[in-house]
Amino acid sequence: MSTRPAWIKSSYSDLEGDTCVEVAIHRCAIRVRDSKDATGPQLTISSRAWAAFIPFAASGA
Repeated sequence: MSTRPAWIKSSYSDLEGDTCVEVAIHRCAIRVRDSKDATGPQLTISSRAWAAFIPFAASGA
């Protein structure tokens, strides 16, 4: 069994020249990275913070 996270890139990323982030669910947190730099830094966000962020981001505020 692999311990590597499964990264997900938005389907919208191809619309703007591949400038997008990728996310991966890892245990009790969400990892975020730049899709252009897969070996670069990653941001780890708690599941609770991610759940609060998504509706805010979707609102366009």
